[in-house]
Amino acid sequence: MGTAAPRGTQLGTVRGTVLPPALRMHRLFLLSSLWILAAPPASSIFQRPTGTPAPPRLQYLLEPLHAAVHTQRGATATLPCVLRALPRNYRVKWSKVEPANYGESVIIITNGLYHKNYGPLSPRVRLRHSHRYDASLTITDVALEDEGRYRCQLVNGLEDESVSLTLHLEGVVFPYQPSNGRYKFNYHEAKRACEQQDSRLATYQQLYKAWTEGLDWCNAGWILDGTVNYPIINSREPCGGRLLLPGVRSYGARDKQKDRYDAFCFTSAIRGQVYFIRGHLNFKEAGQACRNHGAAIAKVGQLYSAWKFSQLDRCDGGWLADGSVRYPIATPRERCGGLPDPGVRSFGFPSKELRTYGTYCFVGK
Repeated sequence: MGTAAPRGTQLGTVRGTVLPPALRMHRLFLLSSLWILAAPPASSIFQRPTGTPAPPRLQYLLEPLHAAVHTQRGATATLPCVLRALPRNYRVKWSKVEPANYGESVIIITNGLYHKNYGPLSPRVRLRHSHRYDASLTITDVALEDEGRYRCQLVNGLEDESVSLTLHLEGVVFPYQPSNGRYKFNYHEAKRACEQQDSRLATYQQLYKAWTEGLDWCNAGWILDGTVNYPIINSREPCGGRLLLPGVRSYGARDKQKDRYDAFCFTSAIRGQVYFIRGHLNFKEAGQACRNHGAAIAKVGQLYSAWKFSQLDRCDGGWLADGSVRYPIATPRERCGGLPDPGVRSFGFPSKELRTYGTYCFVGK
């Protein structure tokens, strides 16, 4: 039998014999390895998770594949909302988020068997209901004001949950000012002016998208949320200076009654046709010429829509309903304004007695 090492014997010795340094390091390495292997599982960095896993955010509603639905004015659009299971005593409520008044407008409520419509959208909405789990919302004859964020909410006692979707309209943003010059609109006048021209005040998202597509305009204008902005692609001295980076520049929220600017309007596809009548007409004669053809003198928004969606291209200036004279160019050329980019060109607001121009007419389908 061997005897225990006497007290005071160092780890690097055996029975009083001093080990070489290399063997001493090897013995320390073996001892430390044995300690790691013998350590209790609680000290391991690879631990099993404790407790129950967090439940999924949605238990009854399926997350939509796409958060945005793209459409045009006059089309039919469906916002998807599908249940994975039917809880007892549930209801599904659709609402439209209204950022202007920090609230939501209820559109439709259903319990799976019966439903009730609410608000101004009531005549144009229905549930798709292609199967018993389907609570998707269908909007017919989409209007400009339908763009925005919608919420499908499952109301089920304490387990309410919802999904949000955005309805985007394809369209075009255009700057607008009245015949008496720039910076004449307060917010309410700008809103009304856009509506009179078959459009509405643009949202910030619509103005931003227009900027990414080439809109460059030095005059500031109201948009739907009550802020004032202007989009700049080519930084220049009269438009904030050369040192400012391109972008949608903002003056922020302004007094809707007192402050005066131009407007940025948004329009989408039209159900109808814009066409040109050649002639040397004053403004009154232009309106009569359209009526003689069973049409009406076109509005500014209708001309922009025809240029955007129908590629209307004419080198002839024509009267429009607001008394302005404009012409749409889809294919830029030297003799049609000389500008390198497509767009709707303007001669401003000439005297309504001037007999120089033809007219653009609109006939609905």
